[in-house]
Amino acid sequence: MGLEEKLPAGFMLTTVELAAGWVRKASMWPATFGLACCAIEMMAVGTPDYDIARFGMEKFSATPRQADLMIVAGRVSQKMAPVLRQVYDQMSNPKWVIAMGVCASSGGMFNNYAIVQGVDHIVPVDIYLPGCPPRPQMLLNSIIELHKQIQSSHLGVQREAAARAAEEAALRATPTHEMKGLLA
Repeated sequence: MGLEEKLPAGFMLTTVELAAGWVRKASMWPATFGLACCAIEMMAVGTPDYDIARFGMEKFSATPRQADLMIVAGRVSQKMAPVLRQVYDQMSNPKWVIAMGVCASSGGMFNNYAIVQGVDHIVPVDIYLPGCPPRPQMLLNSIIELHKQIQSSHLGVQREAAARAAEEAALRATPTHEMKGLLA
């Protein structure tokens, strides 16, 4: 991103990290990935009743290159998984993911070969939002929790190491076609 990415860990002052965290959390642009009924609840947070603009997120980006937050709302099919990964890869760094709803978090009631049993098999997830479908207030709460994570995150080498570890954990997850004995 800039100079803070090139400096060694521990070099930056805490106040600079806090200021950068505040700027990042106050200027997030979500890339919506609405796949099912959760997407309707996600769209509702843009209405005046819930007003996501007060968090600096009034611009839902249609292009991943302008987004830094992906809200995966709904079930992800095996055919949609490569598209989800491509959109995630095209997003600018740093980037965050919210798995909205039980289908995105764990496959939900769709325990079969066609549905990915958790979006964390495809991309690293920062916040899991339960519910079927979760209410818009719950999405706003998860955004506030993500803001707390971003505010306390580190810059430079430490952040890169944490992102790399999360990515490796997602890639090590057992693919759904190799899971056996899930149906009781």
